[in-house]
Amino acid sequence: MNSIMSWIKNAQLLIAPTLPQCLFCGKRGRPSSGLPGICVSCHTGIPWIRCPRCQTCGRHVGCPDCSRSREPVPIRCNRSAVAYTNEMRELLGQYKYRGNERLAPTLGLMLDKAYAILQQEQSEVGRNAPLLDISPGKPFSAKSNYLLIHPALWQADLLVPVPVSSARLAERGFNQAEQLADVLSLRRGIPQLPLLIRTRHTGKQSFKSRSERLADMKQVFAGNTDPKILQSLKEQMDSMAPPLQQRPLQIIIIDDIYTTGSTIRACAEALHRLIGDLGYAAELYSLTWARS
Repeated sequence: MNSIMSWIKNAQLLIAPTLPQCLFCGKRGRPSSGLPGICVSCHTGIPWIRCPRCQTCGRHVGCPDCSRSREPVPIRCNRSAVAYTNEMRELLGQYKYRGNERLAPTLGLMLDKAYAILQQEQSEVGRNAPLLDISPGKPFSAKSNYLLIHPALWQADLLVPVPVSSARLAERGFNQAEQLADVLSLRRGIPQLPLLIRTRHTGKQSFKSRSERLADMKQVFAGNTDPKILQSLKEQMDSMAPPLQQRPLQIIIIDDIYTTGSTIRACAEALHRLIGDLGYAAELYSLTWARS
């Protein structure tokens, strides 16, 4: 009898469909309908940031950094997909430091959740804003409300990934910010351009204090003046409607994690200089996969 029952059990295992292996936990389980490759259990446990408490940096809890800082912020706001919990730290470590690039599409889809929040917020701003007076002879001011019409749904013009140093690229074999931007670019139809270069290598920021990070990131980034890149940027700007003489270029900086904001700040300052040197104005945002 036992042998018959064992045979039946084995036969049932062969006939029953095999559950897929989860990219997060590595176990076999019922797949989530929201994130391909992720089991229902892991999807349920994701610490999404759905309602940012800090409207500047997108933090999900009280933010002393933004409230105590009196320096002008070079971006309008940051939005992040998830809180940087121990589980999310382990997940990012698998991808970023242990080279599990299979996670890139899923992490990119998670980042898209942050874009959806940013898009909704900016669409609300547009719907509630007065129309810009563009009477003949009236000059455009970057400080003016540039919304020529009330858009149904806000859309960024460009994605710019945070560049990594050549040493870091050789070590990892990929730029995680670029891969995340690739996913968002394909999903949202927003072009991405490498408008930034890294001027020097810096040590891992995770081992440094806030003050050390801020000091370390000064002048680390510069605008990419490669003629091919600038030509691509010009073509992109020429294709936009309304013309950029009437509104600023809306750019989103993409990175994997926002901690002190020093990296995003340095990138934004370099982008403002680059776009300004070309005779245009830029309005900058940032999206990161996680917010610590």
